[in-house]
Amino acid sequence: MVGIVLISHSSSLAAEVAALARQIGGAHVPLAAAGGTEDGGLGTSPDLVTAAIKEVDRGDGVVLIPDLGSSVLTAKLLQTPDDVVIADVPFVEGAISAVVAAGGGASLDGVLAAAEEAWHVRKL
Repeated sequence: MVGIVLISHSSSLAAEVAALARQIGGAHVPLAAAGGTEDGGLGTSPDLVTAAIKEVDRGDGVVLIPDLGSSVLTAKLLQTPDDVVIADVPFVEGAISAVVAAGGGASLDGVLAAAEEAWHVRKL
């Protein structure tokens, strides 16, 4: 199953979006929140993201979903050519779409495509 890592400047934001995505997409999806810094401050930590990638990696690839700014730079630093990819998506909607797709057994490309479809979801 494809793993998903939510990268945010805020540990509480990443944790809450992960909780919402789990409730909607299923608790069985390998999903980790990597928010904030090691000391609980705002920012992003390559070490926390690396640990999250290792936590969710089941061998089918990992999708990184950053919120903005330095979380994107951290994701770029840690992506690999074949099995760790970045989803350029709205944070909440992309996370939920990715979790639902992963829970349904989609491939890495399928999870990434499902997350990217979140750009087209209208609210009104």
